[in-house]
Parts: sequence; structure tokens; C-alpha cells
Amino acid sequence: MDGTLTVAVHDFEAIRTALRIPSGKPILERLAQLPKAKARRLLKRLDDIELELARRAVPQDGAMALLEKLVCRKACLGIVTRNSWQNAHETLRACGLAHFFEPECIVGREAAPPKPSPEGIRQLLKLWDAAPEDAVMVGDYVFDFMAGRAAGTATVYVDTSGEFQWADHADIRVRRLDRLVAQMV
Repeated sequence: MDGTLTVAVHDFEAIRTALRIPSGKPILERLAQLPKAKARRLLKRLDDIELELARRAVPQDGAMALLEKLVCRKACLGIVTRNSWQNAHETLRACGLAHFFEPECIVGREAAPPKPSPEGIRQLLKLWDAAPEDAVMVGDYVFDFMAGRAAGTATVYVDTSGEFQWADHADIRVRRLDRLVAQMV
């Protein structure tokens, strides 16, 4: 969602610093290693940081057109995020995209193990009674593609910088969501 449907605003190093997590370490995985009381406290702090970022979310160029086209095609739309459900919903609301997603089709970190686990994708596939080969995981980070591949879906890498650092992990690479719209038959 962040960096795909919305313009990426997360400064993960600043978040790590605020939570006193070593540089370069995945935040959720590090929190899972801590004693429960400390982890709960830091997870609450993370929620607060992410909620503030969510309130400032703006849609990525082409997001509205892509979602409108998918809805016209009667596609099932879902979000699998390492954010909380509340923060994901607030992000979508802030940038005018919430109406595209049923609440039960937003899978946050409290509902499934975080990506790169494929569990969130599998939950959506089960909800929709859909086969993995009929689904696509769109993301901007290697964990997105790892989750998609592990779930058996196709993967689309959105990288507005054009660097495509994890290109080998994705089936399709685009710099802009409107390029996906143009590729849809």
C-alpha cells in the first residue's frame, strides 16, 4: 500500500531510531524478539508513528484509475500490509481510496504474520475463493514479492525511482501505476 497505492513517506531509519531498533533491521521482526511488555509498548509507539503518517497519505499517480478499472472488471481487491488494520484503513481514507476496499479485505499485522509470510495473501484468496494463479501481488519491497511468490501469485514491482533493486523477485516491473492500466487488456 505505502509506496504502491500511496506515495511513500515512511522514513524507516527514523522509525527505527525512535524505537531504538538497530539500523537496517526489520522493525516487526525485531519487536517480536523483545520481551512481551517492551514489545507491546514499542508496538503502540509504532502504531502512533504510522497513524501520523497515514493521516498525511496521498495517492500515487495512477492509483485511482487502476482501482477504477479493476472494479469495472469485477476484480477482488485487497490489501496485505505490515501496518495495523486501523492505520491501513486511515491511509486509504486520507487519500480517497478507502471505498475500493471492503474492511475484511484489509489484512493487517494483527490478522496474519507480516510479509514476507504469504499467510495474508492466502487469507484473501480463501475469502474470495480464488486460485493463486488468478491473483497478483503488487508491491514495492522485496517482502511483497517474497510473499506473493510463496502464495503462488504473480508479482508486480512498482518502483517510482526506476531502480528496481529487487527486480529478480518480481514478474512485472513498472515505474507508474498508470503503466499497469495501459497494459491491462
